[in-house]
Amino acid sequence: MSDNPHRPPPENLWVNLLLNAVVPALILSFGAPENRLGPMWSLVVALAFPVGYSLWDLLHRRTWNALAVLGLVSTLISGGLGLMKMSGFWFAAKEAALPLVLGLAVPLTLRTRQPLIRLVLYNDQVLDTRRIHEALVARDQVTAFDRLLVWASWMLAAAMLVGGTVNFGLALWLLPAESGTPEFTRQLGKLQFWSWPGTMVPMSAMIFYALFRLLKGVEDLTGLRGDELFHPRR
Repeated sequence: MSDNPHRPPPENLWVNLLLNAVVPALILSFGAPENRLGPMWSLVVALAFPVGYSLWDLLHRRTWNALAVLGLVSTLISGGLGLMKMSGFWFAAKEAALPLVLGLAVPLTLRTRQPLIRLVLYNDQVLDTRRIHEALVARDQVTAFDRLLVWASWMLAAAMLVGGTVNFGLALWLLPAESGTPEFTRQLGKLQFWSWPGTMVPMSAMIFYALFRLLKGVEDLTGLRGDELFHPRR
């Protein structure tokens, strides 16, 4: 049987959004004044939520969540820049750099033993990759499938490029205040909140399109249809 009994439980997207974006944004927005937490401690408390969630997610699901890890790294860098009182430009550079690096890594890892595209879109936790591979071999379509994965990898890289560009623009626009001030900390909260819909909406649309084309291509190459591509339900 191709189903994987050790597959980790799915992540709760709403909890992810709440603890990685909404709660930190509220803390940074309302805790920044000196008569409350102040700029430094509001930043430290806000960082505790995405850091704690990422560690809990790893211990609970026993697997690395690429988005959670990326969010954790992004949050830690933001916190470090904030505590060092760096200007808004460096926040903008950071917001652009992480998606760009991840986007470039997707096509660059195609010739490695574990291409990122197989972790992000073509994932054995969801798709019955063994059955798909057997059908590709039987139809002599392995080479055509490899070309399909290359296309999906570059589409995913393009989505990351769009996300990085939007993040850079948002950071420059939302962080005009002097670093280290309560106003800057409040602006950082706005950035934390708006960077999610601002980047996730266009990125998700492009990733969904890439996944749709990938699944349609796999159907055409293998002759499998619909639920046959996925692990059987228990």
